Amino acid sequence: MATDIKDTAHAVDAAAVMGLLRSRPRLLALGEPTHGEDAPLELRNELFRQLVEQEGYRTIAIESDCVRGLLVDDYVTSGTGTLDEVMEQGFSHDWGSSAANRALVRWMRAHNDGRSASERVRFAGFDGPLEITGAASPRQALTALHGYLAAHVDAQLVPCTAPTLDRLLGADDRWTDPAAMTDPARSVGRSAEADRLRLLADELVTLLDVQAPHLIAETFRDDWDRACLYGRTATGLLRYHHGMADTSPARMTRLCALRDAMMAHNLLALAARGPVLVHAHNSHLQREKSSMRMWEGRVEWWSAGALVSARLGEEYAFVATALGTIRHQGVDVPPRDTVEGLLYALPQDHCLVDPRGLATALGDTPPAPRMSPWFGYAPLDPAHLAGIDGLVFVRDVPRS
Repeated sequence: MATDIKDTAHAVDAAAVMGLLRSRPRLLALGEPTHGEDAPLELRNELFRQLVEQEGYRTIAIESDCVRGLLVDDYVTSGTGTLDEVMEQGFSHDWGSSAANRALVRWMRAHNDGRSASERVRFAGFDGPLEITGAASPRQALTALHGYLAAHVDAQLVPCTAPTLDRLLGADDRWTDPAAMTDPARSVGRSAEADRLRLLADELVTLLDVQAPHLIAETFRDDWDRACLYGRTATGLLRYHHGMADTSPARMTRLCALRDAMMAHNLLALAARGPVLVHAHNSHLQREKSSMRMWEGRVEWWSAGALVSARLGEEYAFVATALGTIRHQGVDVPPRDTVEGLLYALPQDHCLVDPRGLATALGDTPPAPRMSPWFGYAPLDPAHLAGIDGLVFVRDVPRS
């Protein structure tokens, strides 16, 4: 079996990835099983660089705030701002402090320098403006959408004024109260003002759609695309806040599903623009249902990858990542009867494994699921092998 498994392992490069696929997918996703470790991100950077240069991918999307990501896109495409500013302000979840993410942004800016617009690589965040402790106020997205429409559409068609939006939104800390994550009574998501804002957001998005020919001709396609992003974000945030006020047992299931739905809508919009490289946690990109144990018990929901795969079919591809050790987090050498344990016996520091060949080599004896002593690392579920197109394995992860 060891020889058979060795035969399934390849170098982690663009040619090897494309060799596992029938054709170039419109959306090629690379997952990670943990956050905050630079070693897998450095491997991502090199692989994405090759895929941009050799396969024509023109957008790199990561699991970060989609609105903040606009600042990074402006920097890498036109040099607006400074690297320090965009790393501090253009990322959520503290991703801007990562040396590997900084290197990615620096490379994208250098790559684009002097290139035509069609040759530039774009940056995108595809997560909503959400954190583990709560969600952002819908103010920024709503007011930006309203401002775009008010500037370019007959005022009689715009369903509200800016002062009306401001009055209904109220103070932002009403929306961002972290206590609302665990106490639905603290959420304003089902107040009369929030209900009115949901209706107005729907009307603004509808106006954006029905005026698309005029707006795209009057402004630029990128401006209209950005307004669509604001519309998706505003309606998504208002749905999420509505869900935070839910008192039913399905509350956390709905919230997790809503977040991944926001991710999926953003990814589909990016894919409509051209071929996209995506990086996020495996759980957001897998084709199977995701699950998590929370304070209200176990919740399950369809991931963004599952939602996108259902829409794009073979134009979506998912390459998962598994790790051998993260010793500084207490994740030691994996047991030999797990997928990670079998791959750990290979001599390479990192490799790309063909999951179909691996499944054949494993035969009728399924590997045992690995258990992690650290909550921050999610081992590969061997039952998911059939649903992935490639598996990157990193043997040992040093402290970042």
